[in-house]
This record gives sequence, C-alpha cells and structure tokens, in this order.
Amino acid sequence: MKKRSLMWLLAAVASLAIIAGIALAQSNYTIITVVKITGINWFNRMEQGVTEYAEATGNNATQTGPAEADPAQQLSIIRDLVARKPDAIAVVPMDPATLEPILAEAMDRGIVVVTHEATNQVNTMYDIEAFDNTAFGAGINEVIANCMGGEGKWTVFVGSLGSKTHNQWADGGIANAADNYPNMELVDAKQETFDDADQAYEKAKEILRKYPDIKGFQGSASTDVVGIGRAIDEAGLSDTVCLAGAGLPSSNVEMIESGTIDGVGYWDPADAGKAMNVVAAMVLDGVEIVDGMDLGIPGYESITLVDGAGEGKIIFGTAMKFANKDNLADHLF
Repeated sequence: MKKRSLMWLLAAVASLAIIAGIALAQSNYTIITVVKITGINWFNRMEQGVTEYAEATGNNATQTGPAEADPAQQLSIIRDLVARKPDAIAVVPMDPATLEPILAEAMDRGIVVVTHEATNQVNTMYDIEAFDNTAFGAGINEVIANCMGGEGKWTVFVGSLGSKTHNQWADGGIANAADNYPNMELVDAKQETFDDADQAYEKAKEILRKYPDIKGFQGSASTDVVGIGRAIDEAGLSDTVCLAGAGLPSSNVEMIESGTIDGVGYWDPADAGKAMNVVAAMVLDGVEIVDGMDLGIPGYESITLVDGAGEGKIIFGTAMKFANKDNLADHLF
C-alpha cells in the first residue's frame, strides 16, 4: 500500500470513528464512479483519487464515463450499470435532468446513488459540492474584473447549459460584475462548449471577431481556459484580454506563466472522487452523515449539510482554491 494512501486511510477512519462513535469494518463494496467525459486531465485526476480510495479501503472502486461529453452516452453507461446492480454509483452528471429516471430506478433497486456538481439532482441520496458554487463563480470573476480594471466587454462560457454547477458559477460571476463593476458589459453570455477545448477555441475566435474590443473571458468547464487561451494567444492579445476560469493549474502551467491565463479556480478532483466514494460507503455501512462531520479528506473536514432538490441532502465542503502566476508553484500536483 502506498504511504500516502495509508496516511489518508488512517486519517479518514480516525475522524469517522470519533464522530460516528463506531469502528468501520473493511468491506468489499463495488462502487462505480461515472464522470462526464473520460480522457481529460480533470477526470484523469479524479480517477487517481478513486484508485487511491480503492487501494486504501479494499473496496472495488472504479471510474468510467463516455468518450464524449454527451448526456445520452452517460445515460447509456449508467443504464448498463444499473442492470449490473453494483452497491453504489457515484455520478458527475453532464445533464442532471437527463439522468433523473435512471437514477430513480437505481435507488428503487437498492443501489446507493451519490452525485457531484449537481445541486438540482432530485434522485440522489447525497450531492457533494466542493464549496458554495455562487461564491466560486464570483471569485473567478474578481480575477477578471481586477485584470480588466473593472470596465469593458466580457463574456462567460459554460460546458453545458444543462449543467447546474456551471450555470451557478456563470451566474455568480455575472452577479458579481453587475453588483460591483457597473462599467463591465456582459456580451453573448453562456456560450456552450460541451467540455471540449476545441469548441471553446472556436467560440472564443467568434467572440474575438464579433467584439474586437472585448477585454475578458470567464470559463466554466476545465477545458474552457485551454481553448479560450489558445484563441487569445493566436490573436496576439495575451497582454490585453483577460482570462480566468475553472481548471487544474498543472494543466495550464505554460499559459499561466505566459500571462495568457490570469487565474484558475479549482478544487482537487482526486479529493472529490474520494469524498463521493467515502459517502457512498458510509451510507452502505449505515453511518449517519451529520452537519459538521469530518470526512477525513482535505477540504471536507467540516461539512455543511442542507436539504437537496429531492429527498437527498447536499454536502458542501470548503475546498475552493485559486492559482495565478505568482502562487502557481503552491498549486501544482
């Protein structure tokens, strides 16, 4: 067992035992995490967390997802999983509404369902959020506003119009600009990029052509800053157009160091993957999840628990992080 995994397991078990007042037994649960899309750095990092969780606990925890960010493909994968009846399914929905019927069926069959980035998901037992999503979007917008000097045209992209989380981030940024920077002019808001850097690149080029005086872009999908940054760099506008969004610092080192990307907001997807699996196993073990509980994972040491859209609960962590050129070295993993 890796030293890091052992340390994480000891911390997690200790904190859960203290709070829940029980000693958790080793189990052999099958927990399958289904992400929006495979093969991109964000979800590759999440898979590392799922793998570490499996190594630490002995549970059969794995990750899968569609090759493209397509709600129909994700639905098909989950439908096949429900037929196999694992103990739990942890889902990062591309479009929560699309998954409602199949997640309801999963729970009807006794499968534990946990979601992430889906506060509007009705058919889930727990939705796990790394932080308050509106505040996160506002924080990203602050990076852009400061870079723009608080004035000029700007726009915001989302990975999917059906993604509750992306829209919360976008709305948080829009509200922050409206409330605090009256000279910032929002144009062509919520361009949909389907978590695809190439689509973000093409849409950014269109925006740059349509608004040659635009001064700022805010991205939501982890791939947005990659595609937008490429368009800005090719146009020779890195020194005049501001860019910030969600993304992994380690995936954007070159453009952050060059100044093309002015900042990225993020949480560690590996920790989010662990959190989903920890919560799923706790439900299976019959452990009560309570407000203020420590899940034994960085950023989830004192969770906030609120009612969800359906019968489930939303778990909020405090895992928000921001990286820029000045502090980049502190945010690489």
